[in-house]
Amino acid sequence: MRRFPITQTNKRYVIAAAISGLALIGGSFAIIHAYANNSATAAVPPAASVDVAIVETRNIIDWHGYSGRLEAVDRVEIRPQVSGILTAVHFKDGSLVKKGDVLFTIDPRPYAAEVAHAEAQQAGAEARVAYTASDVARGQRLLADNAISKRDLEEKQNAAREAAANLQSAQATLRIARLNLEYTQIKAPIDGRMSRAEATVGNLVTANASTSLTTLVSSSRIYASFDVDEQTFLKVVNPARTAKGTQLPVYLGLANEEGFPRQGRISSVDNRLDTTSGTIRVRAVFDNPEGLLVPGLYARVRLGGGASHNAVLIDEKAVGTDQDKRFVLVVDAGNRTVYREVHPGATQGGLLVIEDGLKPGERIVVNGLQRVHPGDAVTPQLVPMTGMDDIRSPGASAAAGRKTAT
Repeated sequence: MRRFPITQTNKRYVIAAAISGLALIGGSFAIIHAYANNSATAAVPPAASVDVAIVETRNIIDWHGYSGRLEAVDRVEIRPQVSGILTAVHFKDGSLVKKGDVLFTIDPRPYAAEVAHAEAQQAGAEARVAYTASDVARGQRLLADNAISKRDLEEKQNAAREAAANLQSAQATLRIARLNLEYTQIKAPIDGRMSRAEATVGNLVTANASTSLTTLVSSSRIYASFDVDEQTFLKVVNPARTAKGTQLPVYLGLANEEGFPRQGRISSVDNRLDTTSGTIRVRAVFDNPEGLLVPGLYARVRLGGGASHNAVLIDEKAVGTDQDKRFVLVVDAGNRTVYREVHPGATQGGLLVIEDGLKPGERIVVNGLQRVHPGDAVTPQLVPMTGMDDIRSPGASAAAGRKTAT
């Protein structure tokens, strides 16, 4: 091997080369360390910010929602009781009338003449009764003096009895004539709202015809009829019906109304269950002082069942679906999400009743459920449970009590 002499110049080159190598190695280590730190930072995502609410309990009544129709409490078909020419119609179509108001007038003149004729017959019968009575009294005096025979007196007494019977007949004829005259004024039998008049002035109407002149329905109260499923009937309706003094709370809302603003009471329950549909017809009655409820309208009915009890309530948006399971994400003490299967029940004021799976005081994710997974770290933002105030007023919430009948 050939040896080179180590000079001062060569020594400088060697030192410079060594320093460059060390610098290159140090830079490589720094790049590798920085890359490793960046990779570790990228592998740990920041905690997601989610809305979290505290699970609460409320004292509630279980509600069951049904669809029904409004029906009139009283409905009367107005028909003439005497025949004649219609001379007047005293109401407007759809107007409200009071009991005793005149609705139609039939020409009263023929019936007034019959009354006059019956009055004359009664007057004649009364005169005949007076005469025969005096004749009997005279015959009795004559018989005492042996001036007439007993047979003559019996004939006078028989004539008196016939006169009395004729008077009764005349009186009955007069009453019928006066009734027929009264029937020429067709009056409202109840308070209510009129339908349209099916006959106009000048038409001949016939007594007890098959077609009615109009219809009248009561308006101060109205029925809401709806079909209750067998399970609710056995669990709620039947026990309340057989228990004295027990009234189930029932509320009504129309198709264009929010919530159930009208409160009523159960009026009747049918005497048999429809085996085809598995339901039984229930009828509730509601006050209708302003006449806004009209027979035939669609009605949303909310029926309360059983005594009040405490229940766990949460926002429906907090519940997710996992195949055939329902779940929520609970935030533990370390702000990590935990998968929890729950068993929901009915709804109350927009909140879902949880029958099993949650306890009061636990925190659950109510907004942002799609952004997190079980085991994720989260940044909880505490918010109130939406809809919790709605259950305080039983008739206020449109969503309250909409439980599907099973």
